[in-house]
Amino acid sequence: MRLPEMRVLGVDPGLTRCGLGAVEGRPGAPLSLVAVGVVRTPADDDIGSRLVAIERGIEQWLDDVRPDSVAVERVFAQHNVRTVMGTAQAAAVAIVCAARRGLPVALHTPSEVKAAITGSGTAGKQQVGTMVTRLLRLDAMPRPADAADALALAICHVWRGGAQNRLADALARARGRTP
Repeated sequence: MRLPEMRVLGVDPGLTRCGLGAVEGRPGAPLSLVAVGVVRTPADDDIGSRLVAIERGIEQWLDDVRPDSVAVERVFAQHNVRTVMGTAQAAAVAIVCAARRGLPVALHTPSEVKAAITGSGTAGKQQVGTMVTRLLRLDAMPRPADAADALALAICHVWRGGAQNRLADALARARGRTP
């Protein structure tokens, strides 16, 4: 059975630069770039203004890209609490924007994404960017790195999301519930 193509918006959350990247494809088939970029906010603006700007940017991307699902980087522990908080706040905005539209949201850890894209969960940003460039047959690596990371999230979700969705459907059928 051939899986249908899906369009995924990847979000690499951040307060200063929130990376956004959309791809279309299905597991086992070449992927195509839909769009890539970042939403930027000034570091000296207050937190409320920054989150509203990120929300507006993500809403515009959702209008323009019209994804089937959204993949957001799962916030992970760091020593810098301020960075973690900003990342978590930007991630929450992305999740709310998607949920408001009834779009499924998947969270992927950085190591899951790196492993899916490069084969190694400890790959560096350069390796991830290089593989994103190859997988999407781009002439140049997306810049800044937040944009490339957002595309990596979307690619990871296309590849893993299809398998995860099939597994959930199979479990539901086995339990006597149709998905």
